[in-house]
Amino acid sequence: MKSIDRNVVMLGWVSFFTDMASAMINPILPIFVVVALHEGVDKLGIIVAVATFVSYALRLLSGYISDRYGIVKPLVVGGYALSALSKPLIGLTQGYKSVAALKAFERLGKALRSAPKDAMIAHYSHKNASGKTFGFHKTLDIAGELSGTILLFGLLWYFGQSEGVMRTIFLATLIPGIIGLILVAFFVKDVPKKPVDPAKTRFALTPLDKSTVKKLLFYFLFIFFMFNEAFFTMQAKEVGIATTLIPLLFIVSTLIQTLTSYRLGVLIDKIGADRVLLFAYLSGIVAQVLLWLEIAALTWVAYGFLGLFTVASLNANRAYIAANSDNRGSVYGIFYAGVALSGALGAYVCGMLWEHVGVQSALLFSLLGTGMTGLLFWLRTLFLRRR
Repeated sequence: MKSIDRNVVMLGWVSFFTDMASAMINPILPIFVVVALHEGVDKLGIIVAVATFVSYALRLLSGYISDRYGIVKPLVVGGYALSALSKPLIGLTQGYKSVAALKAFERLGKALRSAPKDAMIAHYSHKNASGKTFGFHKTLDIAGELSGTILLFGLLWYFGQSEGVMRTIFLATLIPGIIGLILVAFFVKDVPKKPVDPAKTRFALTPLDKSTVKKLLFYFLFIFFMFNEAFFTMQAKEVGIATTLIPLLFIVSTLIQTLTSYRLGVLIDKIGADRVLLFAYLSGIVAQVLLWLEIAALTWVAYGFLGLFTVASLNANRAYIAANSDNRGSVYGIFYAGVALSGALGAYVCGMLWEHVGVQSALLFSLLGTGMTGLLFWLRTLFLRRR
C-alpha cells in the first residue's frame, strides 16, 4: 500500500464519501419509484435508461477535453459537485419524470468526472502497477458503498420503511456528498498540464487507441444484456425479501467487492486483464442463473456473484486501458460512454420485457445474451493466444 501515490489515496477517499451517498439511495430507489410513487417497472426501466443514456456525449467530451486541452481537475471537481447536489433533491420528487431528470443530472456529474479521474489515477500509477493502483482505488470506492448501505439498513431498521423516511434519507445524502467535494477540491493535486500546440486543430485516436476500443466492444455487448442492479432489487422483492432487508443484499455485493478488489488488481498485473475478464463474465452469468431460479436464499448468493462481476470487470478494463492506450482520457471517455449507451438500451429493453412479457422472459433474454457474449470473448482469447 505504501507504493500508492498520495493523490490516488485522496481520490479514493473522495470516491468513498461520494459512493456512500449513492449507496444510501440505490437500494431503495426502485422501491421508492414503484411502490411509493406508484409507477410501473417499465417506468423504472425508463429512469435507468435516461439516467445512463443522457451522459453518453459528455463522457466522450470530458475525455476529449482532458486530452486535447490538458484540463483535468476542473472537470473532476465539477462532476463531483453536480452529483453531490442532485442526489438530495430526489427526496422532493413526485413522479418518475422528475426522478429521471435528477438521476440524469447525477449521471452527468459522473460522466463529467469519470474519464479525467481515471486519467489522473493512471498518471499517478507507478510503472507496471496500474492494476494494483486501480484495485486500491476501487477498494475505497466500494468501502464507501458498503458504509452507505450499512447506514441505510440501520436507518430503515430503526425508523421504518415509510415514504417519509425514504425521502429524508435522500435529503441526508448531501452530507457525504459535500465532504467528498471538499476533499477533491482542496486535497487532490492536478496533473501537469500538457502543452497545447496552437497550430494543432485536429485530434485523433492512435492505432493503439483504436485497437483497445475494439476490444471493449465485447464488454459493451455484455452490459447490454446484463440485468441492471435495479432489476436485481425488484427480483428480490418478487421472491419475498422484505424492503428492510434489501440493503443487506447490497452489503453482500459491496463486501465481496471490498474484499477482492485489491487482490484482483494484483492478479490483473500478474496474469493479464483477459483472464480476469473471463472470470468476471462467468460471475455475471452465474448471478443471473441464480436469480432465474427464483429462490430467496439463492438471491443472496446472486448478489455476491454480481459483486464479483462488477469489481473484476471494471478493474480489468480500467487497467487494460491504462496500459494499452496513448490518449487515456479519450479512451476512458469512450469506455464510459459505451457502458452508458449499452446499459441504457439494455435497461429499456429488459424493463419493457419484464412489464409486458414477464420477469422470466426478461431474465432468459439476459442469460442468452450474456452467455453468447462470454463464449465469443473466450473463443477470441483462445484464437489470439494460438497466433
